[in-house]
Amino acid sequence: TKFVQFLTKSNQSAVDSIDLDHYHIGSSQSTSFLGLILDNTLTWQLHIDKICTKLKTGCYILRSLKSCLLVDNLKMIYFSYIHSVITYGIIFWGNSASSDEVFKLQKRAIRIITNTHSRTSCRVLFKELNILPLKSQYILSLVMYVAKNINDFTINSDNHSINTRYKANLYPPLLRLTKYQKGVYYTGIKIYNCLPSKLRGLINNKIQFKKELKKFLLRGSFYTVEEYLDWTSMHDLHALYL
Repeated sequence: TKFVQFLTKSNQSAVDSIDLDHYHIGSSQSTSFLGLILDNTLTWQLHIDKICTKLKTGCYILRSLKSCLLVDNLKMIYFSYIHSVITYGIIFWGNSASSDEVFKLQKRAIRIITNTHSRTSCRVLFKELNILPLKSQYILSLVMYVAKNINDFTINSDNHSINTRYKANLYPPLLRLTKYQKGVYYTGIKIYNCLPSKLRGLINNKIQFKKELKKFLLRGSFYTVEEYLDWTSMHDLHALYL
């Protein structure tokens, strides 16, 4: 039996072992929980390494079969061997710095399916295949998590009586720890609050809400969270949702 002591960059003083009721328990730098590998600084690097290994296998299968299968058949393989791996637990690791390694392999798979050059831009290809780029998938999964657990969040109007344009927004807790700000709860609030009001108006109908949210994210084909947060600068989205 081993334990994991979670640390921050400013606090790297870890305990090597503990003794409890005559049992000696050693420390570990990582642990596996429900298929997710958590390292002691929550960088998600070990889990992403595991994902990348699976995605390379998926890309190999696609490359081996692309000469004898149609695009629709290759998409089925993509969703079986790549999409399913990418989406599992993405709300936890999708905002980490190392997630770009996963995105590169996702783009490799998209180019294999469409039989395009390794330097070809994938933005249009994602839209043509009706597949979300990694960060757009992360946003979709995170927003749906917030929508399904909306009662666990506080609304601005519940926190103060001032009538502002942001009164219907979710209230973000005032915490300085960077790891927390990059986590599911805090980032979920930030991303949800940036949704077009037309979309948020559908939140009581989860099926319709998810359908329209995916349409919005496909139109934007966002490569980064920052692109999404600045979606009002995109003319085609601006005209449709404002």
